[in-house]
Amino acid sequence: MTAREVEKRLHSLVDPAFGQGQQAFFRDQVRTYGVRAPQVKAVAREVYAQVKLWPKEKRDQLMEDLWKLKGLEAGAIACYVYRRFAREFGAAEFRMFEHWIDRYATNWAHTDGVASWLLAASIANHPELMDELRGWTKSPNRWKRRASAVALLQEAKHGRHTAMIFEIADRLINNRDDMVEKGVGWLLKETYPKKPRETVAFLVERRERASRLTLRYAAEKMTARDRAAVLAR
Repeated sequence: MTAREVEKRLHSLVDPAFGQGQQAFFRDQVRTYGVRAPQVKAVAREVYAQVKLWPKEKRDQLMEDLWKLKGLEAGAIACYVYRRFAREFGAAEFRMFEHWIDRYATNWAHTDGVASWLLAASIANHPELMDELRGWTKSPNRWKRRASAVALLQEAKHGRHTAMIFEIADRLINNRDDMVEKGVGWLLKETYPKKPRETVAFLVERRERASRLTLRYAAEKMTARDRAAVLAR
């Protein structure tokens, strides 16, 4: 199996009207084949069946080749396939996923696929890798800054490493890129159910520094009382 064969398979599943509608979810132009999500996942299962016993180097090269196609669905397939190997993730895989963010992520969908699934799984296996995210918060790459927050979503949902979550959020709180603002808000929204008091205190203390967009996202799961405290002007 090659990346071009995967692309050919995607072309056989194209729905032009769906492809046109996909553009509405992205501010910038994205390259999309126009294949619906269930079919993309089905193709990913076909790819996994082929590569699951391949040597790692060969498997990684196919994923790199899929990213080079620069298609929305091709990148998604790389993420779907690699999720199946989450137990193997360590520092080497973390570096590879960072490379994917640096070189290929040009939209929120690819960024969140790599960060919330793959980087997050690496961190779950090896929590010390979280330290790398500090430097990402100052990256000139907006998607890498967003990834520094989104990579901690699973830690937030499980109530783990709250101090690091707040540190990364604090480093990003003054950023006025809307994709980063939404990423920080999303991270804090998922932190709140397990750590409500701490999350509210964090946000109230930074209410004047945080954007309204970040605050609104962060408050989505809050009680009415906590939401009012966070959103008070």
